[in-house]
Amino acid sequence: MTNRALVIGEALIDIVQRDGRVLGEHVGGSPLNVAIGLGRLGRDVDFLTHVADDERGRRIVEHVEASGVRLVPGSVTAERTPTAEARLDDTGAAQYTFDIDWRLSGTPEVAPPLTVHTGSIAGFLDPGCLATAALLDAYRLSATVTYDPNVRPALIEDHDQAVNRIERLVEKADVVKASDEDLRWIDPTRTPEQVATAWQSLGPSIVAVTMGGDGAFAISAAGTVRVAARKVDVVDTVGAGDSFMTGLVDALWSLDLLGGDKRADLKRIDDDALTGVLSHAVLASALTVSKAGADLPDRAALQMG
Repeated sequence: MTNRALVIGEALIDIVQRDGRVLGEHVGGSPLNVAIGLGRLGRDVDFLTHVADDERGRRIVEHVEASGVRLVPGSVTAERTPTAEARLDDTGAAQYTFDIDWRLSGTPEVAPPLTVHTGSIAGFLDPGCLATAALLDAYRLSATVTYDPNVRPALIEDHDQAVNRIERLVEKADVVKASDEDLRWIDPTRTPEQVATAWQSLGPSIVAVTMGGDGAFAISAAGTVRVAARKVDVVDTVGAGDSFMTGLVDALWSLDLLGGDKRADLKRIDDDALTGVLSHAVLASALTVSKAGADLPDRAALQMG
């Protein structure tokens, strides 16, 4: 087993528009942000994705490698690099239209990782979601599995099928992070706390839920802990959840709670340790929302915070 993380999931270009005018194109994708976030914190990361050898794809590759992240061979095989058109309304809120083909083929050329993360589109979009799930099964022996559903309703035609796929990944995961918005979309008949509690009973050691300005909570076998949001001037919330996920993984890594052989220790995490983990994740998220775009913090920024 290596002391490396493997992140599996989509990388894309966000094309931001307002009133029919393109304001800019930015590298995006929830799993990509987590990979880059861990890389900026000095963690060793491999990133498996599906982009093309075109101008946008090459921009993504450069962005990934600039953060010290290794792109897994076989990641540049798409016909065209995925995009997400983000149309902003008068309030700055975005409506997304995706152009993405999510596929994985073969076994990644990586040693068994210490932790493996996936989420968002990679977990529910055909045909690649099936390969994503199979890879989690393959790596679970050596690795802590982390998962963020990061629901994208614009890509979901069958709600029940998507929820079923999400819950199958929850069952495989050791650490799950979701937003309260995700959980309300998944099950509008129950509170986020009720859904998170039900998910934790499916197998994960930790289910953490972000609530924007209301902070976050996490559920483990020891109980529920809550952490308030940091008071910051919010520029935008792009990448906030991905930065939170990065903070969770980083904090558990620092506590030596990652790896298949540490699964029992992770199950026994106490409230004090979990509160510290959650606080670290909330800080990472706060630093990200205080800057424009998904600009995740490095180690020096976290230590100053």
